[in-house]
Amino acid sequence: MKCIVCHSDNTEIAVNVPQVPVLCNILWPSREEALAVPKVDIELAFCHNCGHLFNPHFDPSLMVYTQEYENSLHFSARFQEYAESLVADLIERHDLRGKDIVELGCGKGDFLQLICEKGGNRGVGFDKSYVPEPVTLEQGEVTFIQDWYSEQYADYAADFICCRHVLEHIEDPYAYLMELRQIIGERRDVTIFFEVPNALFTLQDLAIWDIIYEHCSYYSKYSLEALFARCGFQVTNLYDAYEGQFLCIEATPSPETVKPTLNPADLLADLRSFAQRYEEKTTKERETLARMEREHKKAVVWGAGSKGITFLNMLGLQDQIQFAIDINPRKQSMFVTGAGQQIVSPADMANYEPDVIIVMNPVYINEIKKTALDLGVDAEYMLV
Repeated sequence: MKCIVCHSDNTEIAVNVPQVPVLCNILWPSREEALAVPKVDIELAFCHNCGHLFNPHFDPSLMVYTQEYENSLHFSARFQEYAESLVADLIERHDLRGKDIVELGCGKGDFLQLICEKGGNRGVGFDKSYVPEPVTLEQGEVTFIQDWYSEQYADYAADFICCRHVLEHIEDPYAYLMELRQIIGERRDVTIFFEVPNALFTLQDLAIWDIIYEHCSYYSKYSLEALFARCGFQVTNLYDAYEGQFLCIEATPSPETVKPTLNPADLLADLRSFAQRYEEKTTKERETLARMEREHKKAVVWGAGSKGITFLNMLGLQDQIQFAIDINPRKQSMFVTGAGQQIVSPADMANYEPDVIIVMNPVYINEIKKTALDLGVDAEYMLV
């Protein structure tokens, strides 16, 4: 069982997660369709050589990213604030003004449009699941291509290449980055920026709802540095963001072989602790929800993203919880894959008058409380 980052054989199965939907972020127009989706067990392997966590049984043929795939977070004021501060920082530190920017896996294009508008840049976004929509910028210009970035698009030269929350979906990240390095070729003045979920946050904060089948990789700072170094990039910056939930890496092409500098040995203790506490946490959550049901309390889940969907599926809450709340209008009126809850707007939630609001990501708690208060909803809050 070789590591998909460093190809070492020094790996072991460390985490087991039962019965989750293959694709979290595909939502369905009916409860029947949502409940009929295939589910799989997840095993995560740990590499003692580079510290990478990965799914050795990941089947890429199950990953069909269509225009129904929806994982945008930009409808949240809290997330938009983060995105704008990230853009301002990148523009300032890398002088991204009037430059050519390429985004790999641009999704709906929110981030690319923002960095082009704020810096007056020219952007090209690549994503097979991109939904064509009218784009109007006060300055800068953006083009979208409904395809994955590859050698055939090498003519789209860039000063800055960004890729956010895509690498964790890539079955062979080494081949993916090596292709990017080959496309860049001899150019040395290109800056690379990648952002991924932070595996250390998942392990230390027991964020078990972050483990989904779509993510075949869980990067720590150790494995992320090792991957970029091995693929011919010089890492210039490596840091966590968004209250530790994200990991960001910046790099430039290197003409020489680069050796990683970080040792993943201290990650093993966090991993062992996570595997043990995982069972304890799921047991505790089930007991809490069972008590709420005995007390006839109505509960809703706030957040119909991957965290909320995994929570509803793993705990088998198809009958106990009726609704999931999401501020993303693209999700509203759809149904949660695998679990069948209807996704409704905060205003609809106010009509339901829940006793308990289950908050899937504490980073949004203040935003959620303000929205509920404005709607006159008086409920308990449960952070999971």
